[in-house]
Amino acid sequence: MIKLCTAVLIVALIGFGHTRSTWSQKLPASTTIGTNPAGTVFYSVGAGLAKVISGAGPMQSVVQPYTGTSTLLPLLNSGELDFAIINAVESNLAYQGPAKLKIGGKNPLPHVPNARLIMRGSPLYIGLVAKKDGVKGIQEIKSKRVTGEYPANIAIWYHGLAALASAGLGWEDVKVVPVPAVNDGIDALVQGRADVAIHAIGAAKVKEADASVGVKHIPIDCSSQGDARVRKAVPGYSTTSLKAGFSTGIIADTCVLTFDIYMLGHKSLSNDVVTAALRAVWDNVDKLPPLHAQFQDWTRERAASADVTVAYHPAAVQFYREKKLWDAKMDETQKRLLAVNP
Repeated sequence: MIKLCTAVLIVALIGFGHTRSTWSQKLPASTTIGTNPAGTVFYSVGAGLAKVISGAGPMQSVVQPYTGTSTLLPLLNSGELDFAIINAVESNLAYQGPAKLKIGGKNPLPHVPNARLIMRGSPLYIGLVAKKDGVKGIQEIKSKRVTGEYPANIAIWYHGLAALASAGLGWEDVKVVPVPAVNDGIDALVQGRADVAIHAIGAAKVKEADASVGVKHIPIDCSSQGDARVRKAVPGYSTTSLKAGFSTGIIADTCVLTFDIYMLGHKSLSNDVVTAALRAVWDNVDKLPPLHAQFQDWTRERAASADVTVAYHPAAVQFYREKKLWDAKMDETQKRLLAVNP
């Protein structure tokens, strides 16, 4: 009897090992997560996710920074890039394409019909940045030098549009200092070429600027009217107030912009790769917050939502169904978004 039980156990273990081995063989040795440049919050998010996915094994993950979203989106669409960290508004513009959607009269992003949502992450906070002895708030910004254009990081142009709209202003009400990408805006501020720049709360680049010249995030308009103007100007954005000390540059209670971060993939990405990445993050979500403050609200409950702008990858839908996170509203949203890009 003991020999029989032992034999059954050995067979079971061999079978389990064979199943794990077979599943592992379906996975690539490594996948890549595309992000904005080092020093940005999106780079930190991509690096954190890559670390957790790699630590869970057997599939490794590496982060690859690019100049901006407009550079990495075509690579994601073609399948040359496995995953990317993008915000919800840029994702919407790229997924719909310039022929169908323009915000603020423009949409310079390439059409990425093959993009698919893997998970909705935490809300991102965006603020206007000034020197500590400089501009005090959005009410003083008219006619000031504000970094703009951002051809490599068009999302930053939309951040500026939304922030200005909170006070009933537009880009025409400030002196635009053209910069190519997000970190260049902070460089212009530090070097004295601009009075106000735009960057994410908690970004390494903002901390670097604070150590160099001393900076602060200046408040936009968080009134109900201000919030309504933001939502109208750039759908997907809203306002929120952060408490003093929340992060570098938040020296007083400060009104900032907020919107969701997405982890995107593409529709040709195998179900096994998507499932492996999701399982790694789901099982180890508690390991993310120590890596960066942006992960404090990166929760399992936020991963699936009906309030998204890109259709989910089918493997992600199946994963969230199994986790009892998927509901009928999400089915409706998925159907509507797949009709845009089947």
